[in-house]
Amino acid sequence: MLLGTIFNVAAIVAGTFVGLMLNRRMPERINLIAMQGLGLVTALIGAKMMIATQNVLIVLVSTVIGGVLGELLQIEERLERFGARVEARFSKERGTFAKAFVTSTLLYCIGPMAIVGALQDGLRGDISVLLTKSGLDGIASVAFASTLGVGVLFSTLPVAAYQGGITIGAAMLQSYLSMSMVNEMTAIGGLLIIGIALNILQVAKIKVADFLPAILVAAILSGLIL
Repeated sequence: MLLGTIFNVAAIVAGTFVGLMLNRRMPERINLIAMQGLGLVTALIGAKMMIATQNVLIVLVSTVIGGVLGELLQIEERLERFGARVEARFSKERGTFAKAFVTSTLLYCIGPMAIVGALQDGLRGDISVLLTKSGLDGIASVAFASTLGVGVLFSTLPVAAYQGGITIGAAMLQSYLSMSMVNEMTAIGGLLIIGIALNILQVAKIKVADFLPAILVAAILSGLIL
């Protein structure tokens, strides 16, 4: 148990260091086009995730309720303040640290592989999905770190807590989980990843973190309705 999450964290760390090394040699225009490419691919991943829903109404209600809860809890602001505190203590970089931490944390945590992979690890001891996710996250961390800096490295902390928590919770509560719940959580995750893509491409400024409670709301509603 938790072996898949350990591999995932290691891949992000390795990708971050590769990205930081590349940043010293790559011109700004290369960094920019790489970031735009990552934004486009992120949008594609989000779109594919969204079609997992079995009930669009659940997605709609969950997004609205989750967004309101997130705004009341000030999740986005708290994440940014945490990133700023870590920056002040551990990094000489300024400006991009909090953005790197928040953006990479959201991308690594809310994807379908994080949910399904951690569930499979907890329920069956199968880490194959998380191994695949590790490869994808490692590649993404190279692009993020080369563009935004060392803040990507600190995303390993919430990744370990999030995926590890799901794995342990799945092992303890396996009789209460259903595929419909996973599907709706995946669809909400895809919607939030679209928001991340829009932020990366600088199309809009969406407070994606404030919508994170929508994933939990979707699981509850799908359990009651589907």
